[in-house]
Amino acid sequence: MERAQNLKALMRYAQTPKERVAVIIVILFHMVGLIGFIVPPFDSIFLDIVPWHLLLMMGVILFSHSELNGKFLLFAIIIFVIGFGAEFIGVHTGWLFGNYSYGETLGVKWFNIPLMIGVNWFLLIYSTGVSMRRSRIRNSFIRIIIGALILLVLDMLIEPIAIHFDYWHWAGNGIPVKNYVCWFLLSAVLLFIFEQFKFKQQGIVAPVLLIMQFVFFMGLGIFN
Repeated sequence: MERAQNLKALMRYAQTPKERVAVIIVILFHMVGLIGFIVPPFDSIFLDIVPWHLLLMMGVILFSHSELNGKFLLFAIIIFVIGFGAEFIGVHTGWLFGNYSYGETLGVKWFNIPLMIGVNWFLLIYSTGVSMRRSRIRNSFIRIIIGALILLVLDMLIEPIAIHFDYWHWAGNGIPVKNYVCWFLLSAVLLFIFEQFKFKQQGIVAPVLLIMQFVFFMGLGIFN
């Protein structure tokens, strides 16, 4: 009953039917995915659809973003390319993040880097950037730093889950401090890029997506 009331309260912030549909999709698919990952008979099935889940979330963002135009497409491409490029450097040189390699969960790879990792960086940066712009923080530098810290905390939640579910693996099974430093710095750079595009204030879909990322990985951390 309490969860239903919380969802109802959240929906009040969705200003259009399109937003309401997008919010429901984000919440529903994350909660179903969480249950699927936790229940052993279904976990292998849900692991196989992780790339499709990321594509669905990207579709939801495209569906919900106001003024879907060339400017937004350029932003998405830039974040994808820089995010993918950073992961390429990290995997093939160890200069960024540390010594790690990707497993099979994130799907199709190019030069041993899942294409979905670029999509994931786009989703993280967009959802965090929009959330910070919707906050009462007026200083863009402070928004960037706080946003990067939020993503750093999220990465701390993701790392043990990622290893457990074959997203990626670290040499020696230890997560280096350099990973967190580079994650914070790269997040800050990408959020700085987000700020330069000066998108008009968006609805609550992106903040809900960010919240559900935390709910999803915190839930997996509790049950695994």
